Amino acid sequence: MGVQGLTSFVEERGSFFTELRVRDTRLVIDGSSLCYCLYFASATDFRRGGDYGPFAAAVSDFFSNLRRCRVAPFVVLDGGRGLADRKLPALRDRAADRLRSAQGLSRGGGGGLLPLLARQTFVQTLGRLGVPFVHCFAEADREIAGLANRWGCPVVSLDSDFFIFDLAGGYCPLSHFQWWSVCTGERPQGCYVPARRFSVERFCGHFGPLNKRLLPLFAVMNGNDFSRPAALEVFFSKVRWPRGCTAGRHLRLQRLLSWLAQFSDPAEAVDSVLKYLKEHQREEIRELLCAAVEDYTPSDVNLEEFFQNGRYECEAARTADLPLWMLDALAKGKLSSFIINVLTLRSNFLHVQVENMQRPSAHSPALPIRQVIYGLLLRPAQRTAAAAPGPQSSELPVVCEFDRLQATLKKTFVPAASLPPRFCDDHFPLDKLTEVPLSSRQMLLLETLGVKMSFLKLVPSHLQLPVAVTCYWICSSEPKVKLPQLKALLLTMVSGELHRITVDPDLPDLPAGDDSMAYEKFLKWKEKKLPSEAFDLDAAHGFCQWQCCLQMGLYLNQLLCVPLTEPDLSSRLYSGTLAHRLYQELKSTPSVENLFSSSPKMTQLYQVLLNTVES
Repeated sequence: MGVQGLTSFVEERGSFFTELRVRDTRLVIDGSSLCYCLYFASATDFRRGGDYGPFAAAVSDFFSNLRRCRVAPFVVLDGGRGLADRKLPALRDRAADRLRSAQGLSRGGGGGLLPLLARQTFVQTLGRLGVPFVHCFAEADREIAGLANRWGCPVVSLDSDFFIFDLAGGYCPLSHFQWWSVCTGERPQGCYVPARRFSVERFCGHFGPLNKRLLPLFAVMNGNDFSRPAALEVFFSKVRWPRGCTAGRHLRLQRLLSWLAQFSDPAEAVDSVLKYLKEHQREEIRELLCAAVEDYTPSDVNLEEFFQNGRYECEAARTADLPLWMLDALAKGKLSSFIINVLTLRSNFLHVQVENMQRPSAHSPALPIRQVIYGLLLRPAQRTAAAAPGPQSSELPVVCEFDRLQATLKKTFVPAASLPPRFCDDHFPLDKLTEVPLSSRQMLLLETLGVKMSFLKLVPSHLQLPVAVTCYWICSSEPKVKLPQLKALLLTMVSGELHRITVDPDLPDLPAGDDSMAYEKFLKWKEKKLPSEAFDLDAAHGFCQWQCCLQMGLYLNQLLCVPLTEPDLSSRLYSGTLAHRLYQELKSTPSVENLFSSSPKMTQLYQVLLNTVES
């Protein structure tokens, strides 16, 4: 993320930081960075596809410790890719890196990978904890900086772009924000989080001094997510660098900062850069370099008003001409940025997991669900001002999907589905989806998944969508789902339900004695030392397929304004480590199916789930 090489350069020189005790303050938090950081801090197994329960617990612990220090957190999350899609090259590079990481893990290598449903789990956990958050329309950096400057409080993130912004309250990298180690402190001030704050004054003073208004120019010339101008390589090859820069892996970065320090303002520096370029390149590069200043100017979007009144407004969203209900749902985390990218760009990235690279992508079974989503969003009558131009069919618009083909990132053009006749015409207008009768929205969702509501009557409401998706997965997966794998998945759901009713502090009633006994038995079973467990790549591929189907089922359910209760991923609905272990044990020890037999309630729930899916 951010400016190439800048984080490691700053980290190697601790002199650019000052110590900070974080307490009695507001804090603006980059939600995308925090999600990534907390998942990697809580995960012990990246191969088996997502342990969302420990992750949700880490999120809860993080904000609990902030409360101890009387810190008021405000989380700001990235939205879609933006109407100009300027980060597309960087996103493609990142997707290719993720694919390489997934392939390495699938072969037994090290490394880490954020699982498919981590972002949704994070947003749900914020909502459950009552932490104020906003989901921006596009890139969140400028809106984070604008809110932090309005309040004069620090920004917490992992994004090196925040070394460049002029922030009134400073920038605290998450790598130096010791939230797990709250200090008691002296009275009367009380507890605080030990942190380190980046000092832009110390940084600029190290190079000359350097005018901090030149930092945005440095970021774009060095290369960031928005810009990697090849034409500037001519400048780097011809310019005479100042003396005194020590050799090392950051030599180019040091030279550029020292060279910029000779100029009093960005305009003077830009004029000097252009002298090294061919005449026909100069105007284009001037525009690009001047635009860099705007990229690092705090946004005038008033997020304070959103946190006070729940109203999110920005110019880009108005240009996109989105229905108001969709913009509101996006800002409140009730609609995914996947939906916004399809609607505004007709394009999306399908994130790879640790799957069998010799088989078709794990996203393949969920294709019909995605096509229904595309059909709802892109029917000819729904075209928006921001819809991508081009000779697209008025009957079947297409969406560009970036997914893997074996171990290579490929783009494919996928046609939207034509909705069945009874769902067409004016029955599902995008701007009035909230007014469509619940029964019609529910019928479209369930028909897409191939399930009738009558089959789900005995299933608890918060599990109906996962069970319907499981039915869909069984019918759509290739290779076919094996019975031990299905039972492992359902037992994992039951274990999550048992955890919820025995551990959740928000439930009003104490758990029954047999439920508590079953939970203790389950924990002892989990603690048992097992022989070294082989990693079954085909089983992993199947569970990845299920997560892909659940993700698209969640997105379609959100787009249809939640006709089925949204399942709580933070309540251990799925655990990759547990599902894999249950699958392996069920193959050799079928009696593991009776793991929850001491709880009549959990035994009945498992039987209901199994009978529903098998029917």
